[in-house]
Amino acid sequence: MSQLTIQNFELARSIFLKQVDGIDDMEADIQPDGFNNNIRWHIGHVLTTAEYFMFGFPEHSSNLPKQYVELFNKGTSPADWKGEVPTLKELKQQLEEQLVRVQEISPERLNEKLEKPLFNLTTFGELVNFTVFHETYHLGQMHSIKRVVENQTAKQA
Repeated sequence: MSQLTIQNFELARSIFLKQVDGIDDMEADIQPDGFNNNIRWHIGHVLTTAEYFMFGFPEHSSNLPKQYVELFNKGTSPADWKGEVPTLKELKQQLEEQLVRVQEISPERLNEKLEKPLFNLTTFGELVNFTVFHETYHLGQMHSIKRVVENQTAKQA
């Protein structure tokens, strides 16, 4: 595995952060018909999943609040949220801080074997590449939700 793996993550995250910049709080919380979640959930899910894959959250990482598992884990939904959820500003800051920590991962670590394979991935570098794929998948979901929300808003105007 080469440092290109980390560069791919940096590229995906920078594009993801630009998308987050273009979203306001109202848009972030609308869940259009046909979608399982809203944009805020996707942002939190990407953050939480990357922390899980790359840093062993929540067992081995305390960089995010443990409640993020209940809010953003696979199978969760904004409809089930209780109490306060993080603001877009908080999520964006945590995404940026996570990027810095990912950039500090040594190139040697990319070749490390995983304790047990995950999705047929056997090295940490392969897991980083999967994380990039996961992030861009959710970026597409967010983009679709945003377009539907904008079209609905335009029709109502």
